[in-house]
Amino acid sequence: MIRKLLLTLFTLALAAALGAHAADPIRIGTTQSLSGGLKEFGTNQLRGLQMWAGDVNGRGELLGRPVEIVYYDDGSDPARSAELYRKLIEQDKVDLLVGPYSSNITMAASQVAEEHDFPMLTLGASADKIWAQGYQNIVGLDVPSTRYMDIAVETAAAEGARTLALVYGDNDFTRDVVPGVRSKARELGLEVVLDAPARSMADIPEEVRRLAAANADVIMVIAYLDGAVELVRALKNAQVKPDMLVFGVAASLAEFGQELQGDAEGITGVTQWLRGVRLPGAQDFAYRYRKLYGNNPGAYAVLGYSGGQVMEAAVRLAGTTDHTAVREQLHTMTFSSLLGIYKVDADGRQVGKNNYLLQWQGNDRRLVKPDRLAESKLIYPMP
Repeated sequence: MIRKLLLTLFTLALAAALGAHAADPIRIGTTQSLSGGLKEFGTNQLRGLQMWAGDVNGRGELLGRPVEIVYYDDGSDPARSAELYRKLIEQDKVDLLVGPYSSNITMAASQVAEEHDFPMLTLGASADKIWAQGYQNIVGLDVPSTRYMDIAVETAAAEGARTLALVYGDNDFTRDVVPGVRSKARELGLEVVLDAPARSMADIPEEVRRLAAANADVIMVIAYLDGAVELVRALKNAQVKPDMLVFGVAASLAEFGQELQGDAEGITGVTQWLRGVRLPGAQDFAYRYRKLYGNNPGAYAVLGYSGGQVMEAAVRLAGTTDHTAVREQLHTMTFSSLLGIYKVDADGRQVGKNNYLLQWQGNDRRLVKPDRLAESKLIYPMP
């Protein structure tokens, strides 16, 4: 009798254990740019998101369910991304969504999410027009474009700069960033002596001549890697040397220093995150990411990982993956992720996080602002 009872209890326990492991996964859908012009950024975001999912599953899953990342390559194409998000919702039946890389692609994806009344946490997207649509389902992780360069302008003004030359490429990101720079410069008493139209980045020699003539204390460039590297080399050859040369995107990338070598020394850049930041978990994440992927993580990997953390917090607080409950948490909660403080306004725009300022010193990127988190002091004027 006892033997039969023990056998029955063992069978029930085994069935319960197997049932727990057979629980349907929480499926999080995304597209990322794994090919095309944005491949580097999208690949890093996906790696960060996948690393988070591995961490969650390793420490006991989420609400008793494993997490599965369902992803597609959008080819750096907004239309393709929108098509695939529709597939994720209608065919794959994912539970939750996180956004792709870039504002243009996110705009297309956000329209699909809103159409299906499906909450989406955006990752590497910052154009203010995303939040001007009046959508209820779209909340952002990244710093909005209009505030993107604030820390650079504030630092320049605090160091005594009085004039600023502004150069930028032609894309949706810069069309939001530039008005923010103008507004912050005006607020802090910096005179913008050159405001180069978008088409000027196609003619580096002409831009160098204009920058030389402007003779500004600060040259601020909003450009990706190729145009930035060419411009730095051309400025050096023309012996144009401002007190501060700052980039909105390019200088935050490791490739910037690799291509320029010693010519990168003293150049500053704005970034969402740097592994040297003195915040809990930064060094641990960098170490584990390097062990997994063979290189140090950039900000885009952290956007992916932090997006997972924020979504996890929303689900845990809601106690469910129900869209109404998760959407409410995403709109109202305050959470400290690896990226920084997550908090959004009524439109879903990120207001809790600010960017950091780095400077290339000794062939490496060093966090120099804000002071409370800096690993090195800013060199001003640049050497």
